Amino acid sequence: MAERNRRTVRDLRRGNRARVLQRLYFDGPLSRQELGPVTGLSSGSISNVVAELSAEGLLEEAGVVDSDGGRPRTLLRVAPDGGLLVGIDIGETRVRVELFDLSLTELARTERLLVAQHGYDVERIVAHVRTGVAHVLRDAGADPRRLLGIGIGVPGIIERDGPDGTRGAVVHGQTIGWRAVPFEQLLREAVDVPPEVPLFIDNGARTLGQAEMWFGGGRGAGAAAIALIGSGVGACVDHGDILDEDRMSLALEWGHTTVQLRGRRCRCGSFGCLEAYAGAEALRERWREAGGPLPEDADDETALAALLAAACPGRRGTPDPVALALLDETAECLGAALADLVNLFLPERILIGGWAGLLLGPRLLPEIRRYANEYALSHAAARTTIEMGRLGPDAVTVGAATLPLADFLTRGGSRPEPGGTGVPPRTAVHAVRERHRTSLN
Repeated sequence: MAERNRRTVRDLRRGNRARVLQRLYFDGPLSRQELGPVTGLSSGSISNVVAELSAEGLLEEAGVVDSDGGRPRTLLRVAPDGGLLVGIDIGETRVRVELFDLSLTELARTERLLVAQHGYDVERIVAHVRTGVAHVLRDAGADPRRLLGIGIGVPGIIERDGPDGTRGAVVHGQTIGWRAVPFEQLLREAVDVPPEVPLFIDNGARTLGQAEMWFGGGRGAGAAAIALIGSGVGACVDHGDILDEDRMSLALEWGHTTVQLRGRRCRCGSFGCLEAYAGAEALRERWREAGGPLPEDADDETALAALLAAACPGRRGTPDPVALALLDETAECLGAALADLVNLFLPERILIGGWAGLLLGPRLLPEIRRYANEYALSHAAARTTIEMGRLGPDAVTVGAATLPLADFLTRGGSRPEPGGTGVPPRTAVHAVRERHRTSLN
């Protein structure tokens, strides 16, 4: 009974800390008086929690505001230097590693280019992550013991634990040749950080969506779909506010929905997938097949830039009709596929991101909207806006960093215990939901 009571007191204390931290993080700066109504805690509990978190270096003062005839009120915020976060994007052309403080201000970054002939060789990817993490910590002069976690966005389907008994996140990335790769286990053995630092591995489209929902174009939306367009294509759908305990987040293999029966062969092995028409890798091949002037060794980024330049050569040039037709077909495929998201999920907003999406969007967005309206149900389409994502090419790494951040807020700012295995990789939405359940216990 005594042990049960100790657990209950500990959980209550953690829940109170989580309530205060989450409100200050998402809605701060706030005064102690403002924290009471939004957290449901008494003034005494607020004072105790604030004192604890301040003593641990997790809260700091952020100015004062006048009150109605009373003493000025001190504003509080989450201290940016209260911990460190690493976000990693395992992208199609490079591995990007960034180090952030708690405010998600970038402290250091590095990129490791992926050489075409090596592709997604697992050992090389793991080596890039290992050297990248060491690089950013060294550049920032950061102590690895201050890390709250490492978040990683990868292409493919993420499974917790493998069928062969493998512990940790297992990645099934059919388009990149990864079949049941025990990625978390490989990283845990390779990356030189304290063993208690947790690893969070999730689908890259979902980390992009998490970033846009927390800090970008999805903020405040009840439901949003975020499309990631790079060499490949993916998407995620989020329902509910970031502080809603019933919020749901789904990573979708949207790039492998069919837009053309018996169409082009996709790199997944099927035919007619959206990715086979709208992914940058497919656009490079389609432009080459159409006679576009490309060097044999042109990568996806170079090829896409050349295609857009041919279609939009500036005032003195003449647009290439083949390039224009290719881009119009791409806009129609994207519009039709976005219409599927509209009809299936009824989002308030659709955001287009990913490095190729950010290049294509400004040129194709009006046509994408037009085709989406043509293919979607009219009532659903009228309720949905289609816009560009706001966080730029770093959105996946920012979103990856929110995975350990969400867990940190769930735990009320407590750090993993030394010698532990860390929190199992979860989606950030599960962490947000869990912190609400904890706070209500």
